[in-house]
Amino acid sequence: MVDPTRGVLYPARLPQFHRLPPPVDAAELVEWCWIPEWDIEPGRSSRQDLVSFPALNLVVEEGGAVLSGATTRVSARELTGRGWAVGALLRPAAVAALTEAPSALLDRVEAYPAAGLPEAVAHAMSSGDGHRERAVAALCDWLRERVGEVTAPARHANAMAELLMSDPDVRTPEQAAARLAVSVRTLQRMAHRHVGLSPAAMIRRRRLQEAAERIRSDPGTDLATVAADLGYADQSHLANDFRAVLGFTASAYRAHAGPGGA
Repeated sequence: MVDPTRGVLYPARLPQFHRLPPPVDAAELVEWCWIPEWDIEPGRSSRQDLVSFPALNLVVEEGGAVLSGATTRVSARELTGRGWAVGALLRPAAVAALTEAPSALLDRVEAYPAAGLPEAVAHAMSSGDGHRERAVAALCDWLRERVGEVTAPARHANAMAELLMSDPDVRTPEQAAARLAVSVRTLQRMAHRHVGLSPAAMIRRRRLQEAAERIRSDPGTDLATVAADLGYADQSHLANDFRAVLGFTASAYRAHAGPGGA
């Protein structure tokens, strides 16, 4: 399981937060499920800043369900009051059954007509001990029924996303295409159809997440070393990536993001 704080810029700000694996029979559809629960004093709030994974999320809250697209920049949410959410980080194999154009959802969240799902998840979340596991099961059961049988092309799309997001030796779309035994053009079409981002953008997001994780865990780390280890041409390229996506530099992040940082 990936570090549950990966992609979270300031873990110290998190409310109660859990990442749970999907049931075995939904593993081709869901990377993991995530559940924040919060109870914040009146007049206060908790801001959550994320470098999201390049994937779509199906999210259920007390008000209904939404489909959240991949993002091209840092995303943020201000939590207030009391509440919860149950989300599924979708693998590419699940996406085609939910939207014909994931690229149209880039940096957007849309209400999703998931009949029966919000009620089933809300019931699970109010059911006492084991409520998170039951909520995950309800979401994954609904998704598995909606998607149906997973096809060979869908499995190939899953392999694409896994390669781009987990293999540090894959630093270019050309390398990824060679590993998957497809042309670069085919790889680009797969990413567009199942994620909405280009392969190059997915690789950049992986490297940025890894860089943020390393800087946060060791604020004294040398940024030039981080850049070299992750395949950036030099430290300035790492700085440019941080600035373009997050709006601040790697140095500024290092100054504020240590364990317990703001």
